[in-house]
Amino acid sequence: MKVQMLIASHKQYKMPNNDEIYDPIFVGAASKHNVPDGFQSDATGDNISSENSHFNELTATYWAWKNSDADVIGLNHYRRYFVSKKTLKKDFSHLLKKKEVLALLSKGDVVLPIKRRYYIETIESHYVHSHDPEELIILKRSFSKFPEKYQDALNTVLSRTSAHMFNMFIMKRETFDDYCSWLFSTLRIIEKNLNFDKLKGNEKRALGFLAELLMDVWVIANNKTIVECPVQFMESNHWPKKIAIFLMNKFTGTQSRFNTHMR
Repeated sequence: MKVQMLIASHKQYKMPNNDEIYDPIFVGAASKHNVPDGFQSDATGDNISSENSHFNELTATYWAWKNSDADVIGLNHYRRYFVSKKTLKKDFSHLLKKKEVLALLSKGDVVLPIKRRYYIETIESHYVHSHDPEELIILKRSFSKFPEKYQDALNTVLSRTSAHMFNMFIMKRETFDDYCSWLFSTLRIIEKNLNFDKLKGNEKRALGFLAELLMDVWVIANNKTIVECPVQFMESNHWPKKIAIFLMNKFTGTQSRFNTHMR
């Protein structure tokens, strides 16, 4: 069984060496002059590389959906990896091996990062405090025309105080195909109603941000079983700054976002 664990990056960065399952993929390659040696370009085959400014790491997900021949697909980020255990040492020593990936998938349909917990606010209020609230309004409006199971799942996700973030996952091919078919058709519907000219800075990547919520929506609506896996951050997590911004957003009404995505 072929396992492909993609590592999405928009720049040259340290990568695992000579590993049988890990493949770096250069996202947004359509707008770049050169693809670093050893990287797969997301601009080959059927792709949405030119839309990376809106979709973020999802251009790697789309590329895998349309072009990879692997039986199992996973997505890591250049700064975040699924690992067998977290350590203080920021290296590749505990990256999942092929047998560990398959063992995790023997326990459930989808491998996701351990939930991120917000404790003092719901996913909905956190999103509103961190992003342009119009994005969530458009998401809800779009879902009003979806089957009831998806509407119910969205309400469940937004009312929780935790979610599986980062757009990271591991799935078998059939499950992955089902997820991508639903995700990208859903994002296209949302995209038609977003005014990107009015979105500022990072908010132009709204489709990538909303997709973080949509993973749990899809899982719940389709009764998929989840296996959680630790994620190792390869850089400082800046927790004091993140906590300060989190509290400032909640209690002052500002909408600052400390980037948890690719840039």
